[in-house]
Amino acid sequence: MRALHHPDVASVTLPGMLNALADEVRLSVVRQLAEAGGVVCGQFDVPVSMSTLSHHLKVLREAGLLRVTPEGSFRRHELRLAEMEIRFPGVLTSILQAA
Repeated sequence: MRALHHPDVASVTLPGMLNALADEVRLSVVRQLAEAGGVVCGQFDVPVSMSTLSHHLKVLREAGLLRVTPEGSFRRHELRLAEMEIRFPGVLTSILQAA
Protein backbone atom coordinates (compact mmCIF):
# COMPACT_ATOMS: atom_id res chain seq x y z
CA MET A 1 0.00 0.00 0.00
CA ARG A 2 1.35 3.41 -0.88
CA ALA A 3 1.58 6.10 1.78
CA LEU A 4 -1.17 8.70 1.81
CA HIS A 5 -0.63 12.43 2.19
CA HIS A 6 -1.69 13.90 5.52
CA PRO A 7 -1.72 17.70 5.71
CA ASP A 8 0.50 19.35 8.27
CA VAL A 9 -1.66 20.61 11.13
CA ALA A 10 -0.44 24.17 10.57
CA SER A 11 -1.92 24.11 7.06
CA VAL A 12 -5.38 22.98 8.20
CA THR A 13 -7.91 25.80 7.91
CA LEU A 14 -11.04 26.27 9.96
CA PRO A 15 -13.26 26.67 6.85
CA GLY A 16 -11.75 23.48 5.40
CA MET A 17 -12.38 21.55 8.60
CA LEU A 18 -15.95 22.84 8.94
CA ASN A 19 -16.68 22.12 5.28
CA ALA A 20 -15.55 18.51 5.73
CA LEU A 21 -17.79 18.16 8.78
CA ALA A 22 -20.82 19.72 7.06
CA ASP A 23 -21.84 16.38 5.52
CA GLU A 24 -23.96 14.06 7.68
CA VAL A 25 -22.07 10.90 6.63
CA ARG A 26 -18.68 12.47 7.33
CA LEU A 27 -19.90 13.77 10.68
CA SER A 28 -21.07 10.24 11.50
CA VAL A 29 -17.66 8.83 10.56
CA VAL A 30 -15.90 11.38 12.79
CA ARG A 31 -18.28 10.59 15.65
CA GLN A 32 -17.58 6.84 15.28
CA LEU A 33 -13.84 7.48 15.23
CA ALA A 34 -14.05 9.63 18.36
CA GLU A 35 -15.92 6.86 20.17
CA ALA A 36 -13.82 3.94 18.96
CA GLY A 37 -10.37 5.52 18.85
CA GLY A 38 -9.74 4.05 15.39
CA VAL A 39 -11.68 2.07 12.82
CA VAL A 40 -10.64 -0.23 9.99
CA CYS A 41 -12.26 0.96 6.76
CA GLY A 42 -14.90 -1.77 6.36
CA GLN A 43 -16.18 -1.39 9.93
CA PHE A 44 -17.92 1.99 9.66
CA ASP A 45 -21.68 1.96 10.20
CA VAL A 46 -22.87 4.31 7.44
CA PRO A 47 -25.71 4.03 4.89
CA VAL A 48 -23.50 4.44 1.81
CA SER A 49 -21.61 2.18 -0.59
CA MET A 50 -17.94 1.41 -0.03
CA SER A 51 -16.89 3.67 -2.92
CA THR A 52 -18.90 6.57 -1.48
CA LEU A 53 -17.44 5.91 1.96
CA SER A 54 -13.95 5.98 0.45
CA HIS A 55 -14.71 9.41 -1.01
CA HIS A 56 -15.90 10.71 2.38
CA LEU A 57 -12.78 9.33 4.10
CA LYS A 58 -10.60 11.03 1.51
CA VAL A 59 -12.33 14.38 2.11
CA LEU A 60 -11.80 14.02 5.86
CA ARG A 61 -8.15 13.02 5.42
CA GLU A 62 -7.44 15.88 3.02
CA ALA A 63 -9.09 18.31 5.45
CA GLY A 64 -6.61 17.12 8.08
CA LEU A 65 -9.10 15.39 10.36
CA LEU A 66 -7.99 11.78 9.83
CA ARG A 67 -4.76 9.86 9.92
CA VAL A 68 -4.79 6.70 7.82
CA THR A 69 -2.26 3.95 8.45
CA PRO A 70 -1.88 0.55 6.79
CA GLU A 71 -2.84 -2.37 9.01
CA GLY A 72 -2.26 -5.62 7.17
CA SER A 73 -4.36 -5.55 4.01
CA PHE A 74 -6.63 -2.85 5.49
CA ARG A 75 -6.28 0.78 6.42
CA ARG A 76 -6.88 2.05 9.93
CA HIS A 77 -8.52 5.48 10.27
CA GLU A 78 -7.91 7.57 13.37
CA LEU A 79 -9.25 10.97 14.30
CA ARG A 80 -6.51 13.59 14.76
CA LEU A 81 -8.41 15.02 17.73
CA ALA A 82 -5.40 16.03 19.85
CA GLU A 83 -3.79 17.79 16.89
CA MET A 84 -7.02 19.59 15.99
CA GLU A 85 -7.46 20.67 19.61
CA ILE A 86 -4.05 22.33 19.49
CA ARG A 87 -4.85 24.02 16.16
CA PHE A 88 -8.44 25.06 16.98
CA PRO A 89 -8.99 24.66 20.75
CA GLY A 90 -12.44 23.35 21.62
CA VAL A 91 -13.90 23.45 18.10
CA LEU A 92 -13.92 19.76 17.20
CA THR A 93 -14.77 18.71 20.75
CA SER A 94 -17.76 21.08 20.76
CA ILE A 95 -18.95 19.78 17.39
CA LEU A 96 -18.69 16.17 18.59
CA GLN A 97 -20.60 16.96 21.79
CA ALA A 98 -23.37 18.70 19.83
CA ALA A 99 -23.58 15.90 17.25
